[in-house]
Amino acid sequence: MIITRTPFRISFAGGGSDLKDFYEKHGGCVLSTSINRYCYISIHPYFDENRTLLKYSENELVDSLSDIRHRIFNCLLNERQIHGVEIVSTADIPGGTGLGSSSTFTVGLLNTLNCYQGKYMSKGKLAEKACEIEIEKLGSPIGKQDQYAAAYGGLNFIRFHTDGEVSVSPVMMRGETYRQLQKNLVMFYTGDTRSANSILAEQKKNCSAEDKANNLRQMCVLAEEMQRSLEQDDLSSFGRLLNEGWQLKRTLASGISNPLIDEAYETALANGALGGKLLGAGGGGFLLFYCPPEHQERLRVALRLRRFPFSFEKEGTAVAYIGDKYWD
Repeated sequence: MIITRTPFRISFAGGGSDLKDFYEKHGGCVLSTSINRYCYISIHPYFDENRTLLKYSENELVDSLSDIRHRIFNCLLNERQIHGVEIVSTADIPGGTGLGSSSTFTVGLLNTLNCYQGKYMSKGKLAEKACEIEIEKLGSPIGKQDQYAAAYGGLNFIRFHTDGEVSVSPVMMRGETYRQLQKNLVMFYTGDTRSANSILAEQKKNCSAEDKANNLRQMCVLAEEMQRSLEQDDLSSFGRLLNEGWQLKRTLASGISNPLIDEAYETALANGALGGKLLGAGGGGFLLFYCPPEHQERLRVALRLRRFPFSFEKEGTAVAYIGDKYWD
């Protein structure tokens, strides 16, 4: 058996600039970190070597790879011609909550299959291949940031160049500032999940509108300013920039926010938070706030939402366990 674990991510600023329709014209960038909440994928030869068993939110037992309903499983297993296996996917969070679950799964599955076949891919190649699968082969209207965050791990500034290349740079900051940033960030679950595709499809279409493109360019400037604030140990500026970024992001598509999210956000600002944002494409999932520790209990009581603990992680996708493989 082989087991991999691949981290989910939180994105602080620049989301949307990783869409091809935008970065090919203007370039893009995001500031994000992976967190210690994971997607786990295991693979093992199946007892019946003529069949393939897949276990995720559903179970699929198929005789032919072409019969697989799960689009990413179907694409990768057919591409690799891997059959006669049992693959199980479990996760610390549900999909549709804004932490990059689909791309985390794709990166993790690629890493798992590579290990099973005795192949090696660098973290950059894993991310690039995951983008190819999701965006080019499956036509998902998504960007590139989640794949790179999941593959590399860590707190990074990721730049999307006009030629399609991607560069990943760790944020250079003092250890004490890094630890204090984690203490000052709190996350709450709204109770709603949603598919990001419809929101991202609208956002992709809106990239051609000059006002939306201007807002995205400003969001990239904010991402650069947030990186500098961390490197200069200015966490209060980081919190305020988080708020500026959210105000811009919510203008990019109609489904990003809604009255309940707006109300929760305003409640947070009135109870100690300097800034925050809804994670992911929008519409539901997790709210992230920058709030000094002395105000966090007041914030929790005021929001009346489930707090979701997390910390940063630095490893990215990794093999967690390799056991025996059974061959004839």
